[in-house]
Amino acid sequence: MYQQMKPKNIITRREFFSNASAGALGLTILSGYAHAVPASEKVIVAHIGLGTMGNAHLKWFSDLPQVEIAALCDVDETRLSEKMDALKKLHPGTRAKCYTDFRRILDRSDIDAITCATPDHWHALIAIMAFQAGKDVYGEKPLSHYPAEGRAMLQNMNHYNRIFQLGTQIHAGENYHRIVELLRSGVLGKIHTVRLWKPGGSPGLGFPANQTPPSTLDWDMWLGPAPYAEYTPVRCHQTFRYFFDYSGGVFQDFWCHIADLVYWALEPKGLRGIEARGESPHDGIADTPRWIEVDYEFDELMIHWTTDPPDLPGAGEQYIGAYFEGSKGSLICDYYSFEITLGPKKLKDIPEVPKTIPRSPGHQQNFIDSIKSRKQPASNLAYVRRMTIPMHLGLISFRLGRKLVWDEKAEHFVGDHAADYLLSRTYRSPWRLS
Repeated sequence: MYQQMKPKNIITRREFFSNASAGALGLTILSGYAHAVPASEKVIVAHIGLGTMGNAHLKWFSDLPQVEIAALCDVDETRLSEKMDALKKLHPGTRAKCYTDFRRILDRSDIDAITCATPDHWHALIAIMAFQAGKDVYGEKPLSHYPAEGRAMLQNMNHYNRIFQLGTQIHAGENYHRIVELLRSGVLGKIHTVRLWKPGGSPGLGFPANQTPPSTLDWDMWLGPAPYAEYTPVRCHQTFRYFFDYSGGVFQDFWCHIADLVYWALEPKGLRGIEARGESPHDGIADTPRWIEVDYEFDELMIHWTTDPPDLPGAGEQYIGAYFEGSKGSLICDYYSFEITLGPKKLKDIPEVPKTIPRSPGHQQNFIDSIKSRKQPASNLAYVRRMTIPMHLGLISFRLGRKLVWDEKAEHFVGDHAADYLLSRTYRSPWRLS
């Protein structure tokens, strides 16, 4: 593994300029969005992983006046070339360089932050190595592929005094802010049950023959810490998420986007019981759930995840959804809308409930502001790690086919060594978790 030699208290390029111009920093954050920003005050960003979300990262951050894109990285040279051409069209004068090995980006002392949009099995390791190299991180979801990785991420981030934002972009939207205000207000009474759902599951992918990897793809680097496997296109790029070696399927992909509302508004505590049911694909080499249901027992709260929408009015029409049931009423929502039920009344809002949560300047801008202020952003690592753990535990229950009992304080299962074994995995050499 890459060894970072920088001591904990090193002052990075960004922190040097922040300290030197502390008096002007507030003005920069407030007025920098619409005006030219001096080069010395720009945040220098590199993008690692240039698939669908990586391309979105490139566009989002290149649109921010306070950001300069210094580097692009992907193990697929075709993608790398395409995205560099796209960046040159957005910014004809760009001085960004291309890399196929992300470690060369971490070696550059002029880069302040990275974004990571690789397959899931790389998320934690790249973030940890970036922290160790003195970089701040905007990481795509899910946070990690195993629970132990999330703990190591938090330890390293704290040790190296870094900033982290998870790519839960919907967290910054007005709809989520308003839903949380309503849920916290008490208008629904005591909320005792939450139902979450996202249709879709692993398609199986058939039984394709192994192939020689394209000459433009570094397959060994794509696999990285994952177990070695022969190359076939369905294991790579968009369909990688249907293999447990690299992801956890639709459930792992979308859990944090909708569970975010639960953890933000209700802050559930005392998770003790996890019981999953589901089915693996029977028509191909993929192995993540074709469908999955998970019941979570918390102190004074039950959370239920289903692949199929629950039998509730309007639920079947939603791309993804959440239903909060309280002693006085209920609220059903998706990314962009919500409806409240209080007795016979159906309400689109309750104006009497005040707006108490500060609105976001934008998810990516929130990250850049945090780099400058050195204050953690909205989707910070400590918060999203708590939110991510139940997803991992649900998949462990699915894989073992039984109910599990969790010790939340100790972060291990009660009397179940097989389940504890699945909290982490051994990385393929030469990669290691530290």
